[in-house]
Amino acid sequence: MSTWLIYALLSALTASLVAIFGKIGLQHLDANSATAIRSVVMAVFLIGVVVVQGKIHLVSDILADKKALGCIVLSGVAGALSWLFYFMAIKFGNVSQVAPIDKLSVVFAVIMAVILFGEKVSLIAGAGVVLITAGALMVALG
Repeated sequence: MSTWLIYALLSALTASLVAIFGKIGLQHLDANSATAIRSVVMAVFLIGVVVVQGKIHLVSDILADKKALGCIVLSGVAGALSWLFYFMAIKFGNVSQVAPIDKLSVVFAVIMAVILFGEKVSLIAGAGVVLITAGALMVALG
């Protein structure tokens, strides 16, 4: 099995736990405040990973590259907004409906990659994107 596929599957598995633990934790709490706490935990954890890996010195490379830094900041803002919306959605909705709709991000990412980067999508891959869309809608609305 390819390394990228192992990491992608681990990403999917751990992302599913975000929904489950988030739904349990949000029962009587404000979703935005809970998301803020979650973000602090994530930041501390990730800083710890970088320190343990001995890569803290590489942070200066990122700070020196203004274009990369700007894109990383925008990515962080987009991620924060995504999680604010996601936690609000799972607070008020069913995880079994919210999670599939959230996965439409795959469809949006493919469309934006074609438009912004000129990436090519094969007929089979395009059919897969259509099926992801249909499947997400069927699970969420069915």
